[in-house]
Amino acid sequence: MTTTAPAADARTLALAHYAARGVLERILDRHGITFQQQVALRTAATADAPQTPDALAGRIEGYLKADPADVRATLDELLARQLLGTDGAHLHPTDAGRELLAAVGAEVAPVSARIWSGIPAEDLAAAGRVLAHVNERADAELAALTG
Repeated sequence: MTTTAPAADARTLALAHYAARGVLERILDRHGITFQQQVALRTAATADAPQTPDALAGRIEGYLKADPADVRATLDELLARQLLGTDGAHLHPTDAGRELLAAVGAEVAPVSARIWSGIPAEDLAAAGRVLAHVNERADAELAALTG
């Protein structure tokens, strides 16, 4: 960790995001799953209730700010690989999908712990507040650009 912290700005946020995502994507590659597939599968697995394809796609689009057609293609890929299944009008992770998420999670957990270890709780809380504001403002800007 550096001793002189740079001011938080779009560049430092982007660098941290891409560094962490790079680590995650290397792990996901070993499991044969893409970042977008993992987000979609995790979104289905952590939903409070079974999701229709439209509802699930909408949540994923909101999380990733992704093109709706790309999200639908991702859901189709997960269905084709039998990582997602259907139950009437709803999608759900299959046993294979849950096992894949568990395997990825088990591999990511110690890496994530090393990345986040030693950061004081008050720094994490401050960063969390700032990132929540940035997210809200960026969502508002995106809505204005696309609305």
